[in-house]
Amino acid sequence: MSVKIRLQRHGKKGKPFYWVVAADARSKRDGKYLEKIGTYNPNTNPATIDLNLDSAVKWLHNGAQPTDTAKAILSYKGALLKHHLDGGIRKGALTQEQADAKLATWLEAKTGTVDAKKDGLTKAQADVKAKAFKAEQDVNAKRLAAAAQAEADAIAAANPAVEEEVEASAEETPAAEENNETTEA
Repeated sequence: MSVKIRLQRHGKKGKPFYWVVAADARSKRDGKYLEKIGTYNPNTNPATIDLNLDSAVKWLHNGAQPTDTAKAILSYKGALLKHHLDGGIRKGALTQEQADAKLATWLEAKTGTVDAKKDGLTKAQADVKAKAFKAEQDVNAKRLAAAAQAEADAIAAANPAVEEEVEASAEETPAAEENNETTEA
């Protein structure tokens, strides 16, 4: 029986979610499988991969052939490296401690790279959000200035007639006061 490590699709239309499974090569894509090794969610950024490393390596030791996408996932999580290092241990080129140390340093470097990418993405999101907020503040300031200008123009347009009446009444008032003063004297 030929065994493949492949993806089994789950999730809804347009939002795929995959199980990484070891299955008989003759079974259907979403059919019967021998063992569920992990999950893969491509909808997140970066993609979320949960993989049982020991189970994946066990299947690789037993001769399971990964598909192209499954091979990329196994490589990303270090299963292929562990399989390679275990081959070196069997041949006597490495000791178990050396292989474990190499795998641990590789996993630390990989974790650092993934964390740096996550930090970069969150920083980029924060920068975009700050720029959008600044642009919105500028637009609101322009809108308030335009509204104030329009209000001032409306008052100025309505006020010339009122100003002329006020000026005319102001001119009449001193003349009336002068007439009252002359009659009293």
